[in-house]
Amino acid sequence: MERHERVAGAVVGSAVGDALGAPFEFGDAHAFSARFPAGDGGRGGEMCGGGGWDPGEATDDTQLAVHVADSLLERDGLDLPDIFARFQRWAADAPKDIGLQTEDVLTNGSPWNRAAQAHFEVNLRAAGNGSLMRATTSAVYFAPAGQSATLDAARRIAALTHGDRAAWEGTALFHELLRVALTGDDPLAALPDALPLVHPDHRDRYAVVLSPAWHPDDATEFNGAVWPCLGSAVWALRTTGSYEDALRAAVDLGGDTDTVAAVTGALAGARYGIGTIPGRWTEPLHVPLPGAAAPGRVLRLADLVELAERLDSGNHTAT
Repeated sequence: MERHERVAGAVVGSAVGDALGAPFEFGDAHAFSARFPAGDGGRGGEMCGGGGWDPGEATDDTQLAVHVADSLLERDGLDLPDIFARFQRWAADAPKDIGLQTEDVLTNGSPWNRAAQAHFEVNLRAAGNGSLMRATTSAVYFAPAGQSATLDAARRIAALTHGDRAAWEGTALFHELLRVALTGDDPLAALPDALPLVHPDHRDRYAVVLSPAWHPDDATEFNGAVWPCLGSAVWALRTTGSYEDALRAAVDLGGDTDTVAAVTGALAGARYGIGTIPGRWTEPLHVPLPGAAAPGRVLRLADLVELAERLDSGNHTAT
């Protein structure tokens, strides 16, 4: 398989997972398969919409990932104040969904390099999966530059909205796993080498949820937290053999289904390639983009493929 198929698979695969999981967010486990049994060929229309979402509509997960991508490409590298300003414009443009923590950080009036820390100092908890959900585009962009660059970029972008280092480390791990997958290597086999890269204060919690023995039912926190979210995505990849099956497993977990499926979709898309993503899922896929320079901008499959190709076009550093 060519690299461009994996790159497009990651970006499109994440957006598909986001849109597939959105209508089932905060629902019960197995609700997806109860409505759309495996093997029915999608006759029930799994991109069903609901919960305020149109069929095939991606959420804030993909919207913020696109804003990160646009900044990286237009600024020719990592410009943290620019990313933060784009997030603020997005938040001010009435998105359908915005996490409470992210909203507070983007609207608390603090400068870009203090807002997340100010939130953390007051709330003492900021380890939600909001920095992980948007990380696919930055992971693709920095992957050609190697391990050090991709880890550094992940932590710095995560810190824009999340003051808890647990979120930085989970996002960095995801960047590294996706970097490995894009080379055609097995991201699961890379876990023993990736875990020592995690800050010592957070290494043990990630070692638990990324262990082959772990099941999402073992989680001690809701999968809206960053480490069980990443652990659930890795579990879905490990226990299935195709993009479609991995996404079904992710959404069937219930809880924060759009983000778990978005993270799973990126890893599975990179592993299996864009050609394995069902057309019945990509055809209705669309990403409205609040806060875009061009009002009313909506990305569809061809736009996401083009975006993926541009993100992978060269070597980039986090400076």
